[in-house]
Amino acid sequence: NYYDGMIITGAPVEHLEYEDVDYWNELEEIMEWSKTHVYSTLHICWGAQAGLYYHYGVQKHILPEKVFGIFPEQLVDEYDFLTNGFDEIHYTPHSRHTAIDEDAVKKVKCLSILSKNDEIGSNIIVTKDYRQIFILGHLEYGKETLKDEYFRDLKANKPIHIPFNYFPDDNPEKEPILKWRSHANLLYRNWLNYVYQLTPFEIEEIGKIKEPIGTGSREDHGYAKTFTK
Repeated sequence: NYYDGMIITGAPVEHLEYEDVDYWNELEEIMEWSKTHVYSTLHICWGAQAGLYYHYGVQKHILPEKVFGIFPEQLVDEYDFLTNGFDEIHYTPHSRHTAIDEDAVKKVKCLSILSKNDEIGSNIIVTKDYRQIFILGHLEYGKETLKDEYFRDLKANKPIHIPFNYFPDDNPEKEPILKWRSHANLLYRNWLNYVYQLTPFEIEEIGKIKEPIGTGSREDHGYAKTFTK
């Protein structure tokens, strides 16, 4: 089968080496298959780390403390169509024990960083043709997702700190504030609009695209150029 878009989600296996994950070989097959059978693939959290590792050899490393909370992200390119409509600073939930090798990302010529936080690193990374998108955070999270994770870990006696910038006054008894809804809607609508505009009408043509994923410049992709101008 061929698909306009696909999402590879996160998974609570980040403490393992990729090759030690039970289904890693199957996931490798899926990610390789996506290059010729999916027009644009969105990778989220561990899925983003796994995708960057499989496609570009970007390693991850364990953090001394879990990145957990709502973090302000700064746009690197305010005119990029995928983040069209974003404020210069937008908020993204994060919940992860690992981070990617930022220097390795910068050395991959076909990758562009669209948003980042100076303390916790990149948030949105794309190939120049947008056929692979990697999001380290969780814009898809609901209002109480971090709250549920926090109390779950407390109940299990796991080391966990109050989610950063989430509960008012850092008081877990207060209702959390949803700060990322508009940007989450923008990102997913922008992505779906792109997928709708550029996926070949005869969807099997995806497998015949000669230009490898990630090559060319942004100006080569007419939709992105028109959208941002």
